[in-house]
Amino acid sequence: MEQMKLDLNNYRNLLKEYLLTKNETVLYQAEQLSKMSVQHSISPEEIINVHIEALKDLHPELPQEVTDSLDFLLEAMISYGLALQEFQFLRQKQFELESEISVAARMQETLLSTVHPSVKGLDIGAISVPANQMNGDYYHFVTDKDGSLGIALADVIGKGIPAALAMSMIKYSMDSFPDNQREPSLILENLNRVVERNVDPSMFITMFYGLYNPEDETFSFASAGHEPGFYYHASEDRFEEIHARGLVLGATHNATYQQCIQKINKGDCIILLTDGVTECRVGDRFVEREEVRQVIKDYIHLPAQNAVDKVYKYFERLQEFHLRDDFTLIIIKKEV
Repeated sequence: MEQMKLDLNNYRNLLKEYLLTKNETVLYQAEQLSKMSVQHSISPEEIINVHIEALKDLHPELPQEVTDSLDFLLEAMISYGLALQEFQFLRQKQFELESEISVAARMQETLLSTVHPSVKGLDIGAISVPANQMNGDYYHFVTDKDGSLGIALADVIGKGIPAALAMSMIKYSMDSFPDNQREPSLILENLNRVVERNVDPSMFITMFYGLYNPEDETFSFASAGHEPGFYYHASEDRFEEIHARGLVLGATHNATYQQCIQKINKGDCIILLTDGVTECRVGDRFVEREEVRQVIKDYIHLPAQNAVDKVYKYFERLQEFHLRDDFTLIIIKKEV
């Protein structure tokens, strides 16, 4: 406290010296004193008050207009000082929140990480990029001893840490299911009950689950209100939608899910995605699904991972490198 008073007295002396000498070296000393005042949390109104006292010491007969204007400045600085304190407090809280979110994002990346499997006869590519620090999308691959491949793709309608926690619950619930319950419709029915019991009713989760069977080269799938994907027929150079009826997870306790099956021919591709791909926004318009198909078609001849990377880069540039929503795309190609 004594040091603070000494600094303020020093300000008074510097002001007097400058008014008498107009020496610019004194201005530099005043700058250093200002920096020291910040370190000692001296408010702007305290400095103004000392400035007024020092000025009155030098010129006791100040005109009334000058005295009134200095009083006005002091009142203004009192309000400014309070606003500055509030701003600094909020900025510190924002910094703490951003730090916590950064830690949560790293934890989410660790908890929800999945290994891109090597499955005989399949070429697999996947990319998932969050629009912000926390990813509201989730994908996961599950391989069984018989060589089958399960693919889960989900999107939480909601963002931030609650969405990340919901996704973690989805993943670890799936890991707890026995191997004899890997049918897509059963997976979604079980997860629906988990979500309905444990997730806030305001938060909905869309999900797609598919199962590739290498023995008969078929792809079984079910959807809980998820964005329809595409199936690319290589021999005909055409797309059709991958779509199955089903409510979003958690909407009702006893939901059932339609299960469909698709024969996978050589060269054909399964394209799974979230609405961050199909609802890409450019200016005031949304990209049409036909445009999405065309972009995918332009790169479908590439290895699967190269293809998803190229598609992402295209839409990233289209949105001027600012994603409006989480972007997740999976391409599974049946090798020739």
